[in-house]
Amino acid sequence: MNAARYALGTAGVLLGLWGVWLISGSADEEELVNLAVWLAAGVLAHDVLVAAVSLAVAAVAATVLPQVARAPATVALVVVGTVTLVAIPFLGRFGASPTNETLLDKNYVAGYLGLVTLVVACAVVSTVIRVRRAPDHTAAR
Repeated sequence: MNAARYALGTAGVLLGLWGVWLISGSADEEELVNLAVWLAAGVLAHDVLVAAVSLAVAAVAATVLPQVARAPATVALVVVGTVTLVAIPFLGRFGASPTNETLLDKNYVAGYLGLVTLVVACAVVSTVIRVRRAPDHTAAR
């Protein structure tokens, strides 16, 4: 297992370095600054928005949900929060142009709602499976 982790880690680092090499060879200084700002804003948005909201909702859910449902609900919350953060530019249609009809030409709201529905359904199914696997269903209390 450790060899597989090291291999995946090495592959990830090499791919990251290759990406940096490609960007540094083709981007000018202004593009690199914009990239750095974009990456920093993504980290801040996740750490400030998604993490804080997730912790607040998880704290409330911990008092409302039964023990068996907490882990699936937490996973669903993290996935939906992260996907929502990534989907904001698409849902807001930022960058859409009337001169280019092929830009942002999909129904992103329907796709987003479908994904959220799928994630919530998976959390519910996971909770049901956990309840049924628990001895004499005492985990549901």
